[in-house]
Amino acid sequence: MAPRKKYGVNELREMFLHFFETKGCLRLNSFSLIPHNDNSLLIINSGMAPMKPWFTGQEIPPRRRVTTCQKCIRTGDLENVGKTARHGTYFEMLGNFSFGDYFKKEAIPWAWEFLTEVVGLDADRLYPSVYVDDDEAYQIWLNDMHIPAERIYKFGKEDNFWEHGSGPCGPCSEIYYDRGPEFGNGPEDVMGGEGDRFMEVWNIVFSQFNNDGHNHYTDLAQKNIDTGMGLERLAVAVQEAGSIFDVDTLKSLRDLVCTLAGGISYEQPGTEQTDVSVRICTDHARAMTFMISDGIMPSNNGRGYVLRRIIRRAVRHGRKLGISGSFLTKLAENVIAESRDGYPELEEKRDFILKVIQAEEDKFEKTYEQGMDILQEMEDRLEKEGSKELSGEDAFRLYDTYGFPLDNTREILEERGFSVDEAGFQAAMKHQKDTAREDRKKSGKSSTYMGASATVYEEMDPSVNSAFVGYDKTVSDSKIAALAAFASEDGEEDAVVQALSDGQKGAVITLETPFYGTMGGQVGDIGRIVVGDDSGTEGAALGKGAAVFRVTATEHVAGNKIAHIGYVEKGMLKQGDLVHLEVDAGNRMAICRNHSATHLLQKALREVLGTHVEQAGSYQDAGRTRFDFSHFQAMTSEEIKKTEDLVNKEILEGLDVVTEVMTLEEARKTGAMALFGEKYGDMVRVVRMGDFSTELCGGTHVKNTSQIGFFKIISESGVAAGVRRIEALTGENVRAYYEELEKKLNEAAELLKTSPSEVPEHIGRLQKELKEARSENESLKSKAARDALGDIMNKVQDVDGVKVLASALENVNMNELRSLGDELKQKLGDGVILLASGENGKVSLMCMAGDEAQKRGAQAGKIIKAAAAIVGGGGGGRPNMAQAGGKNPEKIPEMIQKVPGIVAEMIR
Repeated sequence: MAPRKKYGVNELREMFLHFFETKGCLRLNSFSLIPHNDNSLLIINSGMAPMKPWFTGQEIPPRRRVTTCQKCIRTGDLENVGKTARHGTYFEMLGNFSFGDYFKKEAIPWAWEFLTEVVGLDADRLYPSVYVDDDEAYQIWLNDMHIPAERIYKFGKEDNFWEHGSGPCGPCSEIYYDRGPEFGNGPEDVMGGEGDRFMEVWNIVFSQFNNDGHNHYTDLAQKNIDTGMGLERLAVAVQEAGSIFDVDTLKSLRDLVCTLAGGISYEQPGTEQTDVSVRICTDHARAMTFMISDGIMPSNNGRGYVLRRIIRRAVRHGRKLGISGSFLTKLAENVIAESRDGYPELEEKRDFILKVIQAEEDKFEKTYEQGMDILQEMEDRLEKEGSKELSGEDAFRLYDTYGFPLDNTREILEERGFSVDEAGFQAAMKHQKDTAREDRKKSGKSSTYMGASATVYEEMDPSVNSAFVGYDKTVSDSKIAALAAFASEDGEEDAVVQALSDGQKGAVITLETPFYGTMGGQVGDIGRIVVGDDSGTEGAALGKGAAVFRVTATEHVAGNKIAHIGYVEKGMLKQGDLVHLEVDAGNRMAICRNHSATHLLQKALREVLGTHVEQAGSYQDAGRTRFDFSHFQAMTSEEIKKTEDLVNKEILEGLDVVTEVMTLEEARKTGAMALFGEKYGDMVRVVRMGDFSTELCGGTHVKNTSQIGFFKIISESGVAAGVRRIEALTGENVRAYYEELEKKLNEAAELLKTSPSEVPEHIGRLQKELKEARSENESLKSKAARDALGDIMNKVQDVDGVKVLASALENVNMNELRSLGDELKQKLGDGVILLASGENGKVSLMCMAGDEAQKRGAQAGKIIKAAAAIVGGGGGGRPNMAQAGGKNPEKIPEMIQKVPGIVAEMIR
């Protein structure tokens, strides 16, 4: 029985999410492709990956039943994308999850209900599988769902048991869809086979055991459900499509690729090679669009390198299809149009996405053809040498100079029967990066929160949460819920403790806190926590028995806790103590000034530079604000001034800063800007500054822009491809900045024996005098060199009929050597001239060869190369004129003596 209706991809997504909402699941938006607080992942690659803390119990989920459609990127099979019709880089994973709530008896029937009753798949074409030892799941399929025993397949650990080393794990139950014998009728086209006939459309993981790492399994106290179903695969079954590239949204994109390639056919006899390129362009266009929409920027490191590989691979296959000029933005526009209903951020970030893609495509285009020519030369050389392997050094040169990722080079060479020395490539890469800063932190137990092992917070009671109450106040009273002591010199490790005593370093967790934890670029608060009798005033005398904990940093840690990091100044703090928390109000205000100014800066940049400007990172502490933003060239001095003036104008306007809490959808309607990579809940905080700026933000701010005082940009620079950085000061820091400038100006005036107001004019006079003195000095040096010409002509030697003049001069630069060479050429006539000069510990060499000397084999470029080697240098040039440098002036006499011999070896 065929499906009742061939629902589209966007319809199926909504149907799935709505269905599980009716089962009590909380619908969450897709998390960003950039993992949050998870250094073990480069990019989100599964539906459950962003929820790991909820599965492990480190954090308490917003509801024990959740459903999502998660954006995912998998690059492990990147080389196979395009070669098959089922591999994809980007995909969407439909999921429903239980964190200690419903289990097998609910999850299995719901899966069957959705597939058969909601989307209308023929039940006779659906085949469940279970883990061979999971009798509970088998009995549910057999007795509750009434599936005949011969249609329920039992598979072993490799297929139907999910685990990843130690930790939570469990059996799986999958549902396969029989696509029919037209998709295969061979021995591999059976349930569990490798053929295309039986396609897995649903996978339920029953997370019920804990593996101790040695394959000893114990029951978990909290049994979880992790259900995953590929949206594109579901669409293949529902739409009875041939592959993921034939479902409605991908087909639209695929057809556009064919149109841009001149109207080529797809999956017709003889199109097998072009089909591969069509599928690569189709898949990669989706991947790049969604990655950029989540704030991933092309780079040579980490996830940015993954994006760059994808973009450049798409460009290459576009060229193979005969597409000329830029075309990736046209594909991205199609992706946005087809997917914006499910992901409205695509439309919101449209201009930015297209600009990033265009810039990266243009950048690669400039070197692509040249790189292909160089690669062809390398292939020709290999063929002449009878070799089939490109050296790692050559592959790295293609990568480093022409932007060819190793994958691209390997793929191109494989098509032509060659391979690459990948070990040699990695060695060359390592050599280059030995002194480079690492891009990512290493994962595992080495990850820390301000010096403490992350695991110490995971050991705390997950039901303990910290509520931030400091938007409108800097003091509050609360109760200590947990304490951690940090590693000490006597060998003790980080540990959860019941008390901290005088001098100990550690962390204090309270139920409520006015301390803002580092988040969204804003650094955490500092201050103190007091136990016992105290006036509540910083610096005031403490009563007898009081204890003080000095807070030097505040961080968000595992389990929605806010950790006050610091040390005990006096006394002892114990779990359960009632405490008085005091934020350093002056430090907080300085941070607020910088954070609020950053909001004004972002809006000003969009007005001055254009709406493509998006935040790519920020940092605010008490001393400064640092703002990274998308822009593709350095700002001019005029643009910087215009931006600075616009921010200061809004500061002087005295705009009220108003915050409101509303739903994310309501916030979008206000035009509030969301930040790349940020994870937003259902309710968000919107910060308005008059009618000028409206942004989603969880940070702390001034109450009126006039409190910022003044805004000063102190630098603008590039930090990555397409990303610029502004550093700026506000308030008292601006005054301190100008005080320091004034101090330096006064010092300069004192040295110049003039007043500060006359320093520029005085410097101008000194520069003029210095220029005149240098000119006079150069003239004297030139005269001295010319005076020596008469003596030099006496050094001409005859080398087998070729006149050779080699001589050394003192303190003559390269320009003067060339000028003197021209004069000597007039006096000497045809022959060879080599002049050398030592100046400031370096050697300058210049060589000229006449026409007749060249005919005899004496070429200036070859002569100077040999001569330069003697003085520890190198260089070259044309046969008639060449120049070089060296670093051993003491060897100039030796070199001058050997020049006639060098010429003698060349002439014939």
